Amino acid sequence: MTQTIIYALGSVLLVSIISLITIFALGIKDSILKKFLSYMVSFSTGALFADAFVHLLPEIAEETGFTLRISTYILSGILFSFVIEKFIHWRHCHHPEHIDHKVHSFAYMNLFGDSIHNFIDGMIIGASYLVSIPVGIATTLAVVLHEIPQEIGDFGVLLHGGFKKRKAMLFNFFTALTAILGAIMSLLIGSFSGHLTTFLIPFAAGSFIYIAGSDLIPELHKETDTKKSLLQLVALIAGALIIMSLIFFE
Repeated sequence: MTQTIIYALGSVLLVSIISLITIFALGIKDSILKKFLSYMVSFSTGALFADAFVHLLPEIAEETGFTLRISTYILSGILFSFVIEKFIHWRHCHHPEHIDHKVHSFAYMNLFGDSIHNFIDGMIIGASYLVSIPVGIATTLAVVLHEIPQEIGDFGVLLHGGFKKRKAMLFNFFTALTAILGAIMSLLIGSFSGHLTTFLIPFAAGSFIYIAGSDLIPELHKETDTKKSLLQLVALIAGALIIMSLIFFE
């Protein structure tokens, strides 16, 4: 059991460190990075939709069937995200001295959704190591391949939302650390973790659908130039295709 715990915690720490891939952006001039922000947001939008519809929902449907309960969990993710964003807007208006007005609410929403996603990844990795170490290693590899494009897109969303580069990188890393909490919980509760992921997976899918559809797509519509809009579409499709392609590694 000790070996299982060491492997599991080492794996989720590796997954968390992957978020620091965005450190390469620190050496890029702000003027150059700004030109690509819209496309990074587009990429993240496609990645979020694909993650919800290609990975999360089919996975839970295969395990439990697409029941009314699953639909309720998806709706709860959407509604909870709506409430959280309303609260952020409320804080924005009533406590301006505590909130940086340069940071948009969708950036905070992206951090919220990413935290849930990484927590689930940690639970899945922890549960897979409870099956066997080889299964755990294979699952970790799949998560790492999934995280690289996801973290790049999330970093772009935070920058577009008003975060400075260093702050965006740090916050991205902090949300990635929730994977460690997920793995610890999975190892502690053992067999019961399957019941928790039955709720968390469709809940996360609902959150991703809300963030991509309600927050990110309206941001993309602010661009009216035809050429840039087409490039946004290409980036969105690329984000979706890359996440979809990871299904072959699972």
